[in-house]
Amino acid sequence: MPNIKSAKKRALQTVKRQARNQARKTSVKTAIKKVVLAIENNDVTDITRNLFIEAESKIAKAKNKGVMHRNTAARKISRLAKKVSAATQAAQ
Repeated sequence: MPNIKSAKKRALQTVKRQARNQARKTSVKTAIKKVVLAIENNDVTDITRNLFIEAESKIAKAKNKGVMHRNTAARKISRLAKKVSAATQAAQ
């Protein structure tokens, strides 16, 4: 345990940030799973598009907050968009 007041404060701030970052990562993963699940269930309507937009937004926010690297975010969005596009093409 830190003895200096500023070190104690930094330790508390670190715990808060870890919790916040973990929550952001979890929400990104959940949003991605919702899109993939909708695609697997052949639910390729506006719902999938709305879910995709929501997932894309959460990924972008995580990137902007520094939780996720920009290339990782771009890769996840790209792969998700590719799946949504393929599913919509198959539905037509």
